[in-house]
Amino acid sequence: MKKITLIVLCLASAQFALTQFAFAITPFTITDIRVEGLERLEAGTVFNYLPLKVGDEVNDEETRLSIKELFKTGFFKEVSLGQDGTVLVVTVVERPSIASIIFKGNNKLKDEALKQGLEQAGMVEGRIFNTGNLERVEQDIKNSYLSMGRYSATVDATIEELDQNRVAITININEGRVARIKKINIIGAEAVSVKKIKDEMQLKDKRGFRLFSRQDQYSKQQLEADIESIRSYYLNRGHHEFEIVSSNVEISPNKQNIFIGIVINEGAVYTFGESVIEGIDEDEAAQLQDLINIEPGQSFSRQAVNQSRVALTGHFVDAGFAFAEVRSVFEDDVVEKVVNTIFSIIPKHRVYVRRIDISGNVFTRDEVIRRELRQLEGSWYSASAIRRSKDRLRRLGIFASVQIETPSVAATTDQVDMKVIVTERDTGSILVSAGYSDEDGALFGIEFNQRNLLGTGRNLAVKVNDSDSVNTISIAYTNPYHTQDGISRGFTLSTRKVDSAKVDTSAYTLDASAAGVLYKIPITETNTVNFGLSFERLELAASSGTPESFKTLITEHPEADNLVATTGLSKDTRDDFFFPTRGATRSISLEASLPGSDLEYYKLNLQGAHYLPVGDKLTIKSSLGLGYGNGYGNIDDLPFFKNYFVGGARSVRGYDARSLGPQESSTVTDDCDATPPPTTCKPVGGSTRVLASVEALFPAFGADSNDKRLGLFVDSGMVYGGSASIDLGKLRYSAGVFFNWFSAIGPFTVSYGVPFNDESGDKKEELQISIGTVFR
Repeated sequence: MKKITLIVLCLASAQFALTQFAFAITPFTITDIRVEGLERLEAGTVFNYLPLKVGDEVNDEETRLSIKELFKTGFFKEVSLGQDGTVLVVTVVERPSIASIIFKGNNKLKDEALKQGLEQAGMVEGRIFNTGNLERVEQDIKNSYLSMGRYSATVDATIEELDQNRVAITININEGRVARIKKINIIGAEAVSVKKIKDEMQLKDKRGFRLFSRQDQYSKQQLEADIESIRSYYLNRGHHEFEIVSSNVEISPNKQNIFIGIVINEGAVYTFGESVIEGIDEDEAAQLQDLINIEPGQSFSRQAVNQSRVALTGHFVDAGFAFAEVRSVFEDDVVEKVVNTIFSIIPKHRVYVRRIDISGNVFTRDEVIRRELRQLEGSWYSASAIRRSKDRLRRLGIFASVQIETPSVAATTDQVDMKVIVTERDTGSILVSAGYSDEDGALFGIEFNQRNLLGTGRNLAVKVNDSDSVNTISIAYTNPYHTQDGISRGFTLSTRKVDSAKVDTSAYTLDASAAGVLYKIPITETNTVNFGLSFERLELAASSGTPESFKTLITEHPEADNLVATTGLSKDTRDDFFFPTRGATRSISLEASLPGSDLEYYKLNLQGAHYLPVGDKLTIKSSLGLGYGNGYGNIDDLPFFKNYFVGGARSVRGYDARSLGPQESSTVTDDCDATPPPTTCKPVGGSTRVLASVEALFPAFGADSNDKRLGLFVDSGMVYGGSASIDLGKLRYSAGVFFNWFSAIGPFTVSYGVPFNDESGDKKEELQISIGTVFR
């Protein structure tokens, strides 16, 4: 009422001033103009907008126009013109300025978002207050809540007059409750059940079991998305003529219940007929037929058409036609219910990359980035080469983010520049750490690690680690581009002391020293073969807790010198080194001591992981690992210190580290196959290992992050002794949740796993924490 009264008073004042002036003054020539009533504005502002000037003759029409123009500025709530002899007197009352704007009651819409809307409407602290602007703001805010399904929301602004012609505005918001969908009616469904159609929708009818679900909360945007989902469902299943006839939304009088009605026309089911490519010569069109994912007689599918369009577009984009278009045109045979598809190719100009600019690399040398690029300067534009370039840069693990842009070169139609924008990750660290690993117990370490040595992309790591069971000193250096062709060469030096009794496995001690070299040779864009050779010197010793099977090897070979060769083949198509969201890794590797070594053995490993993106946030990772080892020549079995183990954070979570599989005791009479086994029985590992896992990976706490990840997992695995056959029925399973974080003190991993087929004697450890150890 206050706002309405203000508007009426303004209009009445204007009318009164016009009327009074029209009948009270006689025409005269202006010799001067005086402005009265100004508080903040300068007189010059009035002169700029006032049509009358010194020397003009005043009449009724000019006065009406002058008052109208001054009102149009929005600066004044009252304007009148008077006469003092031959002086024109302009009397004004300024509108108040906005001293403050306060929001109350808003939760879903934050103050920052509301203030942006006010700025667009000219409602900013310090500016002139305009009642009309405030009314528009109130309606805009209410519309925002309506789009969120909050139909009972109310917005009411109060105005408090302050001194110095200022006002304080308080916008009171009652957000109300999201209206619930009471009923969704689908009309016209015959070939497809209503239930199936509703299954394609995210919005759902209100049901009791959805008490804590938001699927029955109405959203205009979600309804539009659901209608498109219904349309896609039909168009991908032969219903070429499908259409949404209408959709309507009704709300109950209390604004709490929503009723949705969708009327559809399914149309007849069509099949594909001929597929023709136009716009290019016949020979080239014939060669591109294999890219078309359509077979005559197959049910019509808009998805198949789009996939074919994408494949054809990709062919031309990779050939340098960066702006190529492929349009699909349908010719319908309504009698035979057949759709002939015409793909019209519009190649446009062929484009080449003029220049490649690199930015963001403060520490990393340009050459480290350029050698990973598969799109070259001066060559034809290729979208697939650019994608491979981006993936290769991300797989280096030295960049937190990689962006590639290809803006057109000004005043040209056939040139683009390629801009590579990187954000460097902290790759160098000197870390003095104390931590805990469920596999090795308490940890203390001093570690220098530089994955981008002097900006060259080379890797240098010096580690001194001391845990309950393992003491290690190691130096590793790798040059990923030992040759310009990308052949990698690395050197390692290490010493290791193992006291296995301190981590609840069968007791023995091992002192090992080793030196080696490793070459990795790329054979394709994603495939690598590696060859390595190392010399190791071992010293073995038994204790009172050492099993008899271990003692035999220790007695025969208390010291051993081995020449160990490694080789393998790997394929890596991941899009990121640390937190991939798509792609896969596969590898087969062989480790074998060469004939003439004191201990002759071999180990064969197969590993693979696949990352499948599901939507924008979720990634499903499935992995499988198989390992087998044995002795040859002078020993019959795999040396016990080379055995595989299962259990713990790196294999089957929820079980104690290295706890699953065969057990032995230092006491010959103990039956370690008993259920449960005697407490003197300890895990000894095995020569065969089976591991499998499925993980659901998503950003931590719902936000994209380069250093955090949450996930759900299901693990399975088991190890088997040398003479035992693989019995998949003995696999152990667990499920749970985990969190990975590259923290300031090193990698941090916590998991909570619950075994669900454990047997008597299995050692469980649901909560497992590792600090300073690499993620799975």
